[in-house]
Order: sequence, then structure tokens, then C-alpha cells
Amino acid sequence: MDELEQKAYIFGTIFALSNKLQVLGDAFDNNITIKQWLFCVCVSKFDEPPTLSEVANFIGYSRQNAKRIAVALNESGYITIIKDQDDARALRISLTQKCTDYFTERSHRELVFLDKLFNGFDADLTRDVYKGLTRLAENIEMMSNDLIGQ
Repeated sequence: MDELEQKAYIFGTIFALSNKLQVLGDAFDNNITIKQWLFCVCVSKFDEPPTLSEVANFIGYSRQNAKRIAVALNESGYITIIKDQDDARALRISLTQKCTDYFTERSHRELVFLDKLFNGFDADLTRDVYKGLTRLAENIEMMSNDLIGQ
């Protein structure tokens, strides 16, 4: 395969793997979908309770899709949604103790999942894939900014 064919393969494979990972992730746990898991993980990365828009931007979801996920998580008791004290339009998201406890309980299964997913990867391959994905994310961000600026 020449370089252009490799780039096209990588481009297409990202979509196919995304779909397959979603199916695997949804089958991994009957209590929470993979998109809900990602939402909770992203909320946990903020020092202070983020707004719904901040979480949506961090993940790359539309605000509407993020709100749908947040409502489902709130109804299940995994997060709380409260209005911001300074801006009544903004909704702040916090993880509940139920969420923290739940993810602590399943952490071993998550490690086993990751070990199976990256079976055959050595430290060099893991580092190289990480670097490649990081570069792709940066390029996508630049392309998004260029589109917004048009």
C-alpha cells in the first residue's frame, strides 16, 4: 500500500472501529452505554463541575446530544444537573457517589477490557499509536477552527 492508500485506510478504519467499539462497549455493561461512560469520564476530568456545554465541547458532542445523555444519567442517579449560580442558562454537571462507587466496582473489568483490546501491543507500538492519534486530534481541531472561521 502506498502512503495515500494507507491514509485512506486509516480514515475509513477510524469510523469502522468507532462503531465496533461502541457495540463492544455497550455490551460490556448493561447499566451504562459507552457514550454515557465517556460522558462521565469527561466530567471527572474537570476540577470543578463543568457546564453541559463544556462537556459537549470536550467530547465533541452536540449540546443537544450531550443533554440527552445527561438527562438519562441523571435519571439513573449517576450525575446531578444543577443550574449555574451566575448564569441560569448554564447547567452544571456533577458525578454522584453512586457513579463514583459504580466505576470503582467495575475498574478491574475495565482493565481486563483494555488488556484484551491492546493485546499484542508493546510499549513502542502503544506510544506510536498514541502519538498518531494525538496528531490527528490536533489536525481535526485545526480543520474545525478553519471551518468556523470561514
